[in-house]
Amino acid sequence: MRKTVLRYGIYGLLTSAMLFLIAFLFLKELDYGLQEVLGYLSMFIALSFIFFGIKHYRDQENNGAVSFGKALLIGLLIAVLTGIGVAIVDYIYTTVINPDFASEYLTKSLETMKASMPIEEFERQKALLEQQMKDFGGSGFMAFIMFVTVVVIGFIISLISAFILQRKPK
Repeated sequence: MRKTVLRYGIYGLLTSAMLFLIAFLFLKELDYGLQEVLGYLSMFIALSFIFFGIKHYRDQENNGAVSFGKALLIGLLIAVLTGIGVAIVDYIYTTVINPDFASEYLTKSLETMKASMPIEEFERQKALLEQQMKDFGGSGFMAFIMFVTVVVIGFIISLISAFILQRKPK
């Protein structure tokens, strides 16, 4: 089980890092909304290794059988490794590559909000968003949030994969 988790977790980690690099090099001119969609898409692609890791374990290492609990555990561990990779890449990006990311994101978000809501509502939302960025806008916290996001999505994918792939021994 350990080999499967490490192999497929590293595949997920490397895939997320490569997709981030591709997005950074070739898609950085896109607006933040589209970049966010592409970010979630890259998370799902990287987390697809959960399904393949569980299937590999079941078919190649465990004689065609895997319990729901074992499959869920394998998937969750793969998700944790992938999440660590995403968090590291996010931390490096927001501290080394683009240390102004939080302020740039705030500025773009406020521009979008201003164009789409009444002035009174905008002022309330602006104050709230500025306070949130002050409280939670640090690189370490943002990396942690990315880690948690990947693990939560990975948990859901693990549940679905475990349900689909579970098989009792013959």
